[in-house]
Amino acid sequence: MTGTGVKAAVEWLASVAPDPDACRREWERNPRGIALLPAGRRWDVLILPGELGYPTLDVLTRLVDRPGPVLSDFGDARMGFFVPPGTVARWVGTGVRGAGQGTWIVVPHPGRAAVGGVRWLIPPDGSGTLTDATLLELAMHEAAAGRRE
Repeated sequence: MTGTGVKAAVEWLASVAPDPDACRREWERNPRGIALLPAGRRWDVLILPGELGYPTLDVLTRLVDRPGPVLSDFGDARMGFFVPPGTVARWVGTGVRGAGQGTWIVVPHPGRAAVGGVRWLIPPDGSGTLTDATLLELAMHEAAAGRRE
């Protein structure tokens, strides 16, 4: 991602923080390059187990040019797909956790290499692109069906 893209991504992510300037400072000062941000404002996050998340991401990237941002955590045990706000409140699938209104997530700086813990698989580009929840669900079903074959 270019410097302009990183700046736009930083601004987009920090815009949900109670104090965007403090968020940007935290990203700069924290050696891990992480900040705690509230979900449910500009995006929710659907959290899939890694064994389903990776095949789902494979299917998703065949369906759309660029899905929304995707995070991976410690040892790729879980993946978080950024979806439109309100998705978590309506989600009825099993085995999928959600971070929506009233929850906070650890978010790495979008322009730095991971120092451990959480990392971007698909960083935000600053445009506000999110993964359509219906498309994500279809990709999950296809990925799950492929695992059973």
